[in-house]
Amino acid sequence: MGEHSVTAVIPTYNRAQLTLEAVESVISQTRRADEIIVVDDGSIDEEADRLADRLSGAPGVSLLRIGHCGMPGKVRNAGVARARGDLIAFLDSDDLWRPEKLARQIPLHEGRDRFRISHTRELWIRGGRTVSQNGQRHRRGGDIFEDALVKCIIGPSTVMVDRALFEGAGGFREDIEIAEDYELWLRIVGREEVGYLDDPLTVKRALDAGTAGGEGQLSAKYGQIEIFRIRALQDLVDGILLPPARMASARAELSRKCRIYAAGCRKRGRREEALRYEAFAARYAD
Repeated sequence: MGEHSVTAVIPTYNRAQLTLEAVESVISQTRRADEIIVVDDGSIDEEADRLADRLSGAPGVSLLRIGHCGMPGKVRNAGVARARGDLIAFLDSDDLWRPEKLARQIPLHEGRDRFRISHTRELWIRGGRTVSQNGQRHRRGGDIFEDALVKCIIGPSTVMVDRALFEGAGGFREDIEIAEDYELWLRIVGREEVGYLDDPLTVKRALDAGTAGGEGQLSAKYGQIEIFRIRALQDLVDGILLPPARMASARAELSRKCRIYAAGCRKRGRREEALRYEAFAARYAD
C-alpha cells in the first residue's frame, strides 16, 4: 500500500478561538495532515466571520459552512463527504492534538496486520488541571466490544479510521444529538479489532459553562447522557444492527442499563418512567 492521505475533520459551532487553536494543533503536526476541513454548523454571524477571516489563506485548510442542525454526527459526516483522504481523523473544536499524534498513529493503519480503526489515550484537562484517569480499567485495544457497550471508550478526537470502513458502516447517525459516537463505534467494533496507542496524544479540554464555548458542550446541557446510550443501544438491538454473536452481550448490557435507570427514576419519584424502563429491562433480559 502506498502513502496514506489523511484528512482532519473539525466540527465547530460558535467557538472561533477554540477552533483556531484546534486547527493550529493540526498544522503543527510533525506529520502534517494532507487536508484540514473545518465544518461550521451555522455559527452566529460574528463567530462565523471571525473564523472565516482567520482561516482565509491557511494552507491546506478549508471551511465548510452548513445550516445549523445541532447534530454532531451530521456535522462530522458533512466533513467526511468533502474529504479526499483515505484516512479520516476527527478533532472536536475544544480539543487539541499533541504534535506527534498523526506520525505515531498512521503506522497502525499500515502493513499486513494493520487496523482499520485506531485511537489514543487522552489527557483530560479541566480548569487548567489534569483529571486523573486511574479508575479507567476498560480494555482499549483489540476486541473491545464488551467494554464499549458499557460506555463510550473511544474519544472522537482520538480516532483515526479508514474512510472505506467509516462509509461502509454508514457514518454517524444524523438524528441523535448525543451518543452518536457510542452508537457508531459499537457498530464498527462489533466487527473490527481496534488499534490503540497508550500515550496521551489527544488533549481533551473539559469546559465549564462559564468558559467561552463551554455552554455549547452537550454534557453541560443535559447533565447526564446515560439515557441517550440506552436509546442508541436499544435501536441497535431492535434493528438487529449488530452481529448475531454480539447480540446476547448487547441485550444483557441494555437490560442492566435499563434497571439502573429505572432505579434512579424511582428514587426521584418518577414512577411511570421507572415502570417503563423496568419493563424494558425484563424484555431485554430474555
